[in-house]
Amino acid sequence: MLLKLFLTFLKIGVFTFGGGYAMVALIQSEVVERQGWLTTQEFTDLLALSQMTPGPIGINSATYAGYAAMQAEGYGQGLSVAGAVVASLGVVLLPVVLILGVNYLLSRYKELPVVQFVLKMLRLAVVGIIASAALSLMNAANFGSLDGDMKQLVVSVALFVAAFVVTVLPKREGSKMRRPGPIAMLLIAALVGVAVYW
Repeated sequence: MLLKLFLTFLKIGVFTFGGGYAMVALIQSEVVERQGWLTTQEFTDLLALSQMTPGPIGINSATYAGYAAMQAEGYGQGLSVAGAVVASLGVVLLPVVLILGVNYLLSRYKELPVVQFVLKMLRLAVVGIIASAALSLMNAANFGSLDGDMKQLVVSVALFVAAFVVTVLPKREGSKMRRPGPIAMLLIAALVGVAVYW
């Protein structure tokens, strides 16, 4: 099981471009849909924890997923911690090696037109991957549904729209108001959730 975890997260680490948020869709695909180690709801909870704890979301997600996968397979506390460590190592090992190699090559050849073209295409691909991750989280478990809990649906959509608008709208010239950062957005959403569901 530890080897399977390591190889699964090694694959996730190698084939993820665009950072942690792009990694979320691939982790969900492997851990929830392919391996069945976690349910969609458990993965959503894992993602919330990964965002709230310090560190990159991709590594945090791998750590929690490795632990939860071992627990789901019936292993005890010690092996579950080993699963967390193995998943974390798997997800960072090859990307670190690749980044060092690419950094060396880019520093030498970044002015070549073909390199500029490849970088431009990668930026476009990353936007698509992050959009895919965001859309995969817009499900009934996270947002509610029309035939389910309408209160959850309304609150979720309202929070999503408000956060999107605040993040995307350009700052007005001469305005002294600062746009809230990601931590402030998380805290505001948490406070609204507590106020609505308390």
